[in-house]
Amino acid sequence: MEDQEAQTRRRQNAPLAMAPEEFRQAGHELVNQIADFLAGLEQKPVTTGEQPPAVRAALGNNSLPAEGSAASGILAEAAQLLFHHSLFNGHPRFWGYITSSATPIGALGDLLAAAVNPNVAAFALSPVATEIEQQTIRWIAEFINYPVSCGGLFVSGGNMANFVGFLAARKAKAAWDIRKDGLQSRNSRLLVYCSRNTHTWIQKAADLFGLGTDAIRWIEPNEEQQLDLSLLEQQIADDRAAGFTPFLVVGSAGTVGTGTVDSLSGIAGICRKNNLWFHVDGAYGAPAAGLPECAALFEGLAEVDSVALDPHKWFYSPLEAGCALVRDPKLLQEAFSFHPDYYNFDGTGDEPPVNYYDYGMQNSRGFRALKVWLGFKQAGRNGYIQMIRDDISLSQKLFSLIQATPELEAVSQNLSITTFRYVPQGMANHPDENYLNKLNEALLNHLQVAGEVFVSNAVISGKYCLRACIVNFRTQWQDLEALVAIAIREGRRLDAQLRQDSTNS
Repeated sequence: MEDQEAQTRRRQNAPLAMAPEEFRQAGHELVNQIADFLAGLEQKPVTTGEQPPAVRAALGNNSLPAEGSAASGILAEAAQLLFHHSLFNGHPRFWGYITSSATPIGALGDLLAAAVNPNVAAFALSPVATEIEQQTIRWIAEFINYPVSCGGLFVSGGNMANFVGFLAARKAKAAWDIRKDGLQSRNSRLLVYCSRNTHTWIQKAADLFGLGTDAIRWIEPNEEQQLDLSLLEQQIADDRAAGFTPFLVVGSAGTVGTGTVDSLSGIAGICRKNNLWFHVDGAYGAPAAGLPECAALFEGLAEVDSVALDPHKWFYSPLEAGCALVRDPKLLQEAFSFHPDYYNFDGTGDEPPVNYYDYGMQNSRGFRALKVWLGFKQAGRNGYIQMIRDDISLSQKLFSLIQATPELEAVSQNLSITTFRYVPQGMANHPDENYLNKLNEALLNHLQVAGEVFVSNAVISGKYCLRACIVNFRTQWQDLEALVAIAIREGRRLDAQLRQDSTNS
């Protein structure tokens, strides 16, 4: 057997251990590389547009190494891979899926959180991290004018935040002990109501949590693309008369396609009348409720039972950072809490601690709140209002520019989302919708790999549109002018190509 001294030496030299000076050197080198990367970001293409084989080749098809390597070299290699083979959602010309340009202080926050590595499942495992998460929840509620007495927690993103609201609603509104007896013990089917513009998380929730997707009542939107209140009220009445059990209505505070905000006060009134849970998917748009000029648009948000929002969207936090807020904190515990004998987290003081395993689906939980807390501390309420306001203003100016530009059709503008499409000269008054949809889909596919700009798509009233969602504090007006010029240039080229292909076929 090896002696104790040899074993001690081996443990001190564990392959993953780093002496303070080695850590300091590797860290300084990496921070310098990241600083140079961020400083030169706008000179890079938004994306390389590489396909999987090319990225795989850059990574190398090596087997698991038998021996390790020095940390500095490995970090430098990883940095170069990421800097040369990524899509950069922090680029000033990225306006695609709703992922923001991430705050530099948030990146440093993730480093700090990982260094301490608290498990924010229970107060005993993460004392100050738990309190920072609670404070950040209150700050988010305060910013969007939601009651600060609410409960809440950080999750990975919008799907999970919406799931939390869904499950809290299911427990609160079922007339039986649904956690004990499940769904199969009742013949009356639970139903959920939402607009056809609702994000697909609702289908996942209905599927995963036992209702089935046929339990979703899809309500057609009105001309403003909002959930139609009269259709909603009629559907609820019809379902009750048929013996079903309505329990949840989902409203949108910024739909994923167009940024539309439903009539939250109108839906709240219907939910009160029918004793239904009102959940708002504000994953993208809810932070705009903090702007005084948007107060009327978000009227009724303070009345809802639960809200989902993503700080990694319009609070510019690095991924991952989703957030669920529930008006009555005890309803979260009623939906999620279990207390087995091997949990010893009740505390010994007069005030019981907050243990986040009681509030959601995770037990082991990372310290997501720190990067959001740091952002609030750095920018303050007014800083965030300024950045969100600027994003909305840029989107509105983009819409006006497109309206004034021949060959482009402005389709919609809500919050910081503008949708539009390319229409060749001579086709504006007599559009061939099938051809225009094909042309604009080809245009989108080109833009997403060419690297000059990055937008996504939306289909609005049958029109295939380009969609620019600005949640990016690095975007300047000249970037949007470039988008217009590029869309026209590439639209003309692809139009000519499609016509030529049609002639030759």
